[in-house]
Amino acid sequence: MKIEEIVQKKLRIVFNDESIVFDKSRFTGGLTNYNYIMNIKGKEYVIRQPGGMTDQMIDRKIEKINNNIASELGLNSECIYFDEINGIKISAYIQNSKNIALSNPHCPTNLRAVSSLMKKTHSSPKYFPNSFDFQTELNKYEQIVKKLNGDFFFDYTTLKKQLLDFLKENVKNVISVPCHNDTVPENFVLDNNGRTYLIDWEYSGMNDPSWDVAAYILESKLTEESIEYLILDYYGQLPTPEEVLKIKCFMLAQDLLWTVWALIRHYNGDDFLDYCYIRYERFRKNIKAITVSSEYSIADMVKD
Repeated sequence: MKIEEIVQKKLRIVFNDESIVFDKSRFTGGLTNYNYIMNIKGKEYVIRQPGGMTDQMIDRKIEKINNNIASELGLNSECIYFDEINGIKISAYIQNSKNIALSNPHCPTNLRAVSSLMKKTHSSPKYFPNSFDFQTELNKYEQIVKKLNGDFFFDYTTLKKQLLDFLKENVKNVISVPCHNDTVPENFVLDNNGRTYLIDWEYSGMNDPSWDVAAYILESKLTEESIEYLILDYYGQLPTPEEVLKIKCFMLAQDLLWTVWALIRHYNGDDFLDYCYIRYERFRKNIKAITVSSEYSIADMVKD
């Protein structure tokens, strides 16, 4: 049975209506998964169709637990149904909402909202039952690429070793708190009352909070001014050089990790090759520059 047919079957069961047809006409974005807005019995919902190979990359049972914790903390949108076997999720649609990528990821109001949600996540009294570890995730993704008989870039092994050596030398004082781990601006959603939500918790787990800060900077391609504003708002003071270097290290790690993630999607037949090239070229540029001088700026690392 195709995933679209499974989604339709779930919709009919959840809403007890055999006439429901899975309508994909209102696509609302997604990379890992594909999200669609549907009006069912006079109310609008976001229907998540899992993307290719996500069953091998994401533990949906863990995601369900973390998703519930995020909802209890008031961070997440309302979840109506979550299938921990196949990853299908139904959420209440936040009316008149707009994600921060569309709204403006650089403006001070949105930066403060992002900082506030990250701090609320990182100070959660409830811990996630899993850890998100860069090297563990990277190794897992590499094994999937190999199972798909995929290839890596010609200098992948050399540059990966450079990165791991650089991380070992420069990532200090790591702490472990609940983290979202995919703080792209598209995952921050504004409603028409000014409230901001943090959605899509599939990569969540215990991690160093600077990972989330680094991810938002990188994925939003923040300007130098916006980077300074976010960092100062998040940390409450100028971060130490050690903390700034940790952010740089995590930016490097993320570009490599999501490059391999994109390779999985590519070798599974999805259209992710351009995305893969962009991330790897930036990683290649940055790892070479930062190993020459660790003073290489965060703002320069954002640039493709």
